[in-house]
Amino acid sequence: MHTQSIKGDVSMNTIEKFLQAEINEQELYEAIVEFVNSYEIRSGEFEGNEYIIKKLDRLNFFIFPEYEINNQREIPFVECIYKDELITKINEYAREKNLNVVDV
Repeated sequence: MHTQSIKGDVSMNTIEKFLQAEINEQELYEAIVEFVNSYEIRSGEFEGNEYIIKKLDRLNFFIFPEYEINNQREIPFVECIYKDELITKINEYAREKNLNVVDV
C-alpha cells in the first residue's frame, strides 16, 4: 500500500471520506481526474467541496480536508498517496456511483 497518514491512524478512512465528499457528480469527478492526470500541471492544489488535493509533483499527492475555524485554516489530517493508486480508487468509487468512468 502506498498511502501513509501524516497524523495518527486516520488513514484508514481518509481516502474513503474524500471519495464520499468529492466523487458524487460527473463534472467534479472529471475535473479531479483531469487535475490528477494532467502532465502540464506539475504541482498545485485542487479545491473540492470539502477536500484539497495537493499535487506535490506529477506522481505524489496529499489529500486533506480544510476548514476555517475562527478565521484560521484548520487541517485535521493529511494522507499521502501515489497517483496510480489515487486514480484507481477514484475510478472504482465512480463505478460504484454509476458515473461514466474516464479512460486514463
